[in-house]
Amino acid sequence: MTHHDLALIGFGGVNRALAEIIRDRGAALVDDLGFGLRVVAITDLRLGSLMQSDGIDLDAALAMTGADTFAGMPGGHAEPRNDYVIRNTTADVIAEATFTNPVDGEPAISHVRAALESGKSVTTTNKGPVALAGAALNRLAAENGARFEYEGSVMSGTPVLRLAGETLKGLRITRIQGILNGTSNFVLGRMEEGKSLADAVAEAQALGYAEADPTADIEGSDVQLKVVILANEVLGAQLTTADVPRTGISDITASDVIAAAAAGEHWKLIGTVSRDESGVISASVQPLALGADHPLAAVSGATNAVAFTTDLLGTVTVSGPGAGRIETAYALLSDIIAIDAHQKSYAGAVR
Repeated sequence: MTHHDLALIGFGGVNRALAEIIRDRGAALVDDLGFGLRVVAITDLRLGSLMQSDGIDLDAALAMTGADTFAGMPGGHAEPRNDYVIRNTTADVIAEATFTNPVDGEPAISHVRAALESGKSVTTTNKGPVALAGAALNRLAAENGARFEYEGSVMSGTPVLRLAGETLKGLRITRIQGILNGTSNFVLGRMEEGKSLADAVAEAQALGYAEADPTADIEGSDVQLKVVILANEVLGAQLTTADVPRTGISDITASDVIAAAAAGEHWKLIGTVSRDESGVISASVQPLALGADHPLAAVSGATNAVAFTTDLLGTVTVSGPGAGRIETAYALLSDIIAIDAHQKSYAGAVR
């Protein structure tokens, strides 16, 4: 039985949830997956950094609050020291779950690059590194015998990239349409019930669906990054955010939404990627009033969904949670499973 040592970069909701899964389901995971997981390093803006090569006591780490730091623990430091920990930890897998600037992808791009340069595989839920530097980081991973995995960058724990890349292999995908932001979908649903945009956003914030600044959700920049990822990863494009025109939902009124519903249509913020007969790939983000026969029309609440238009199967649709700490932590776990499978496959090939 093998095991993987992990370094958790960022110890907010997602990586804490991953630590809880490892703590609570450790033995069952060994039985299910055939390998064990051990956390040997953690960094956090508030708690600092902790490196213990024989494994960190996750009960103790999870019990810490913002008033504590790792400084009093063996291998602990009051400062996060992300780059130092990434390059010097004994971990073979880095779980990167920090905040990312959607404009430049930092600091996550630097975290991923440092890990890959050190020969460590990376799993991340951050959209920025994948959308803004995915090709370069994948090349860097290959050059250093590592893996760069990011299933959670599009729909959290709901598998989309592997579904398209593995399960749908052999099909020609000509179009991808998705509800890729649960906040905007929730808001439009509440507007269909008569709420104003402002009131619907306030409710989404109260429920934890929307951030204090909901601009990325409402104006579509969150979806724009995910569309770039889908275009490049699934259809092999080389798009940037500048190639994806974007319109959010801020100009849609409750009366617009109610009138559409009366006509049997539902407003959704849709990310679209299309490949024409000549092979040219285009993409967009815009609100659309979908007829009842559209596979995404009935997707409600904070749920995300993607519809793949294929040559042999017609339209294949997958839906599920696009957010949530446990759900997103599962995406990290699924990436670690993929990393382990690749390592075993490679080891078998070189024997």
